[in-house]
Amino acid sequence: MTTKAVALATLAATQLMVILDGTVVTVALPAIRDDLGFGDASQSWIVNGFLLAFALALLPAGRAGDAFGTRPVFLTGLSIFTLASAWCGLAWDPISLVLARFVQGLGGGIASAVVLGMIVGLYVETAERLRAFAVLAFIGSVGASVGTVLGGVLTELASWRWTFLINLPIGIIALVVALRAVRGTPPTGAKGGLLPRGLFAEHRFVLANLILVTLTFGGFTFQFVTTLYLQDVLGFGALTTGLAFFPVGAVIAVASLGFSAMLADRFGTERIMLAGMLAFVAGMIYLVRIPDSGSFALDVLPGTIVMGLGFGLAMPQVIALAMGALAPEFAGIGSGLTTTAQQVGGFLGTLIAAGLVTTVGYYAAYASAAVALALGAVVAAYLLVNATRARDPEITERVPEEAASL
Repeated sequence: MTTKAVALATLAATQLMVILDGTVVTVALPAIRDDLGFGDASQSWIVNGFLLAFALALLPAGRAGDAFGTRPVFLTGLSIFTLASAWCGLAWDPISLVLARFVQGLGGGIASAVVLGMIVGLYVETAERLRAFAVLAFIGSVGASVGTVLGGVLTELASWRWTFLINLPIGIIALVVALRAVRGTPPTGAKGGLLPRGLFAEHRFVLANLILVTLTFGGFTFQFVTTLYLQDVLGFGALTTGLAFFPVGAVIAVASLGFSAMLADRFGTERIMLAGMLAFVAGMIYLVRIPDSGSFALDVLPGTIVMGLGFGLAMPQVIALAMGALAPEFAGIGSGLTTTAQQVGGFLGTLIAAGLVTTVGYYAAYASAAVALALGAVVAAYLLVNATRARDPEITERVPEEAASL
């Protein structure tokens, strides 16, 4: 493997480890509750403490990446995450575990905040950068599904403690490799506070992040609602539910890793981004018609395959557009803000879906995601029109002339 490939593999492994830890513990919650004596209300902090700390760390860590360089920030976050994972696995009571999860979330947020910025510095060529972003898009999409399966297997065959301790050898290996192979962006002496005004001067960055919010809104809604539908309506178990998400993961892998970059190179980033968004909308609309008692093969699988195609095409393009729009001095905070946009979309999608499923029905939750994704597609279409005009000045000149002749 080349040095770049090793560096990308290390960054991807870290992202996967962090994403897994956000979901792997969910299946282990009953065992943790019984072993450490959590109450029904306090056990939610095993998950929420991690997510809260992760979100709080993103923007400050991204800005620190600009000020001090992304490599030291990444190594610091990875070290904290790895040590906190050991703490989680050795926790002796509810307070110790919740505190450990909070520290673990901080470490995960610090490391994740600068990953996109590091890829921008690592890959200069657009096609290479797109492929790298495609790897991260794939990791993000399948990580949650794998986490559910892995959590069930580790808890059932070993102990809930291994859902955390498994990070220790992986984290140590990632640290050793990162010290040798991973290079970040240099410090820029960041000025202008946490969110410098120049960051929002580039409208492509802002609009790409709005699309990103709708993408993750749809993705998290799909995963949350479909998980409930498979278990509560179709009677799937935790392991079978996790396996049911593998087809969509495979389609995302083929779309994002197989031909997303190739298509973007031929037809343009904005066109492939819009095509992916429209496919995602179509797949979600298919799920809106889901019956109260249905079949996985007929009522769920076709929609998920179309959605997987759309997500796999759109996600790498959106991230590439957002990060490519920024000056190098904003690589760290841009990476942190782009990751934050994904968290916001996921949080809103899950929150709204949870309310709609309990008060209206599964179809309403899917419909809310379809609307959000349609809005994202409108923004993508706007970016495509602007990009087309920028590449062909004659279009820009023709439009006012034609309007004046009416």
